[in-house]
Amino acid sequence: MAFDIDMIKKVYEELPAKLEKVRKKLKRPLTLSEKILYSHLHPDSKLKKYKRGKDYVFFEPDRVAMQDATAQMALLQFMMAGKDKTAVPSTVHCDHLIQAKVGAKKDLVIAEEVNSEVYDFLKSVSNKYGIGFWKPGAGIIHQIVLENYAFPGGMMIGTDSHTVNAGGLGMVAIGVGGADAVDVMAGMAWELKMPKLIGVKLTGSLSGWTSAKDVILKLAGIISAKGGTGAIVEYFGPGAKKLSCTGKGTICNMGAEIGATTSNFGFDASMKRYLEATGRADVAKLANKVKKHLTGDPEVYKNPEKYFDQVITINLTKLEPHINGPFTPDLAWPISKFAQAVKDNGYPTKMEVGLIGSCTNSSYEDLTRAASIAKQAVKKGIKAKAQFTVTPGSEQIRYTINRDGIIKDFRGMGAMVLANACGPCIGQWDRGLKDPKRKNSIITSYNRNFSKRADGNPNTYAFVASPEIVTAMVLAGDMSFNPLTDTLKTKKGGNVRLKPPVGLELPPKGFAVKDAGFEAPMADGSKIKIKVNKKSNRVQLLKPFEPITQKELTDMRVLIKAKGKCTTDHISMAGPWLTYRGHLENISNNMLIGAVNAFNDETNKVLNIEKKKYLEVPASAKVYKKKGIGTVVFGEENYGEGSSREHAAMEPRFLGVKAVIVKSFARIHETNLKKQGMLGLTFANTKDYDKVRQDDKVTIKGLKKMEPGTPLTLVLNHADGTKDSFKVNHTYSEQQIEWVKYGSALNKIRHDISKK
Repeated sequence: MAFDIDMIKKVYEELPAKLEKVRKKLKRPLTLSEKILYSHLHPDSKLKKYKRGKDYVFFEPDRVAMQDATAQMALLQFMMAGKDKTAVPSTVHCDHLIQAKVGAKKDLVIAEEVNSEVYDFLKSVSNKYGIGFWKPGAGIIHQIVLENYAFPGGMMIGTDSHTVNAGGLGMVAIGVGGADAVDVMAGMAWELKMPKLIGVKLTGSLSGWTSAKDVILKLAGIISAKGGTGAIVEYFGPGAKKLSCTGKGTICNMGAEIGATTSNFGFDASMKRYLEATGRADVAKLANKVKKHLTGDPEVYKNPEKYFDQVITINLTKLEPHINGPFTPDLAWPISKFAQAVKDNGYPTKMEVGLIGSCTNSSYEDLTRAASIAKQAVKKGIKAKAQFTVTPGSEQIRYTINRDGIIKDFRGMGAMVLANACGPCIGQWDRGLKDPKRKNSIITSYNRNFSKRADGNPNTYAFVASPEIVTAMVLAGDMSFNPLTDTLKTKKGGNVRLKPPVGLELPPKGFAVKDAGFEAPMADGSKIKIKVNKKSNRVQLLKPFEPITQKELTDMRVLIKAKGKCTTDHISMAGPWLTYRGHLENISNNMLIGAVNAFNDETNKVLNIEKKKYLEVPASAKVYKKKGIGTVVFGEENYGEGSSREHAAMEPRFLGVKAVIVKSFARIHETNLKKQGMLGLTFANTKDYDKVRQDDKVTIKGLKKMEPGTPLTLVLNHADGTKDSFKVNHTYSEQQIEWVKYGSALNKIRHDISKK
């Protein structure tokens, strides 16, 4: 029986009646996204036609999932909310803190020892509040959710940007910050701006070397890293029905790389097969009874331009395999043009490491397709010319592919099997580089390839491709190799062209596992006391933030004016800093150390007016904070792109930053700033960014009368006696303005609960 089957039954039982009311109100056919959104309205949001991209709406998600790096801060906040138990089914997954170095067994043993304090904390909190706990080695949150919790037509939030992976099973699954998770776990309404809708029609069929991965790599090139911001991407068409469920998951997973709120596919036969194969025949049966409600209405897909804000068509028959990068997942190269791109752009020609698996591409289908390439290599005596790693997404996947000889195939060509964890994908990779800044190329089947993300080296040119393309490239060790047209030398000296990959959608013998890694919470955790050592450098109890006042917004200083791409990795790096994800004071020492200072084109070097010298960004913030001087961070387009980590918002808040003012925000980061009671503002005129000088005194006017839709005024008092004054916009709703007034969303929640 599936987890939370009673909750799922309730969702399906109520769905037909709910959608009948929605149709009567909207008086038109519905997309799948609209069906799920409107059927999950919170009572605080009345049923009416909401304007996409404009109206803020309250929702009631069905469940919450948290990975260990973000769960620490989420649960530290939940502990302050005054609740005895989570209001919805919730889980914690220990996947981010395991560092990849020498292989699965040893790496896991080391992680359990090094992170024992954090794991013990998470397990005890989970027991106390009725939260399911997936122990280290169980697998990556998104794969575990797909295998156990995702269900068609459901709505969930998760404290990781790739929560969207569950869209492969027909969910509206959205990545959020920990404070959002606290809202839902505390039984409060969860707020989201009604997303716009992008329809992607898939025609034709995949064949040969082309895989589901190439659909999203192609789309990223079309739409860009921020083209999906504020929108749900809904896939449909005859081509969509020909994709496997896990292939759909891969596409939805990387929707985060185009900034999409989430992505989804309608319920079909492949989802039914996957549910049955993963022990959820009961869910498949229930979903099948209401299947017409679990996909978009036929009229919508017949005339998509009438119902979506944007429509894109991709012909799978004509689609080429792609390799995207470097440094950004939306720089898309068809395989036929990649060799020339390597030459023209001076990318390092030698491919040094190929990495496959992780949450994006570790399905049985993915790994059997890649293994078919490995088998050919071993049989023909072709040796790998680059290092090769394989990361299973879950213990169930690892156990099954080991049983079926697939791991043996990979090891036959020299692969290292890593732990069932994020590893290099999140920067948890002890690569052992002798020169940490050496220029080199790697290819992964992961989702993100930002500078320094995988190994900390700014000169690692990271590219993204399908597992089968990565495996083939490993055999060549050459970035200009095209497996579709080029040949490889065998041990006998002959030239051989690889045959296209062949895989299996699902294991013929079924999935198997001895210990999946799940630990159910205690039936009654009321007597559990959560203890945190005051001297700990890993976990630190939180103190509520104080509300920002108009006085604090007067004569502030410029902490940094960030130039160019500034992702959450730049604001709060992962890698070794994951150690301090449960300790706000310690992790704040990495705040904005990766951002480029527009005034000197250097990182982690900003002018501190009080000290009259250049300091590291966190050190400069501490100087201003100690003297009671507020600070401002300025940035450019899509500021906060990338991971959902709320630390990128909490650290500036902790170190005295009062406002972040940019040309545009990535959705999750803007929400995270709001949740922490900060001002996240945008230039009404993006050219005003150029007016900011490093020695300015900055004042923001209008806080006391702040209201939805009304800009605030920014005044820059320059050191030469001149000044500039202009409007800055915000997207705060009435509830979000309350968060600012109370000091944070959590403060408001605690206040509301105390009144009940």
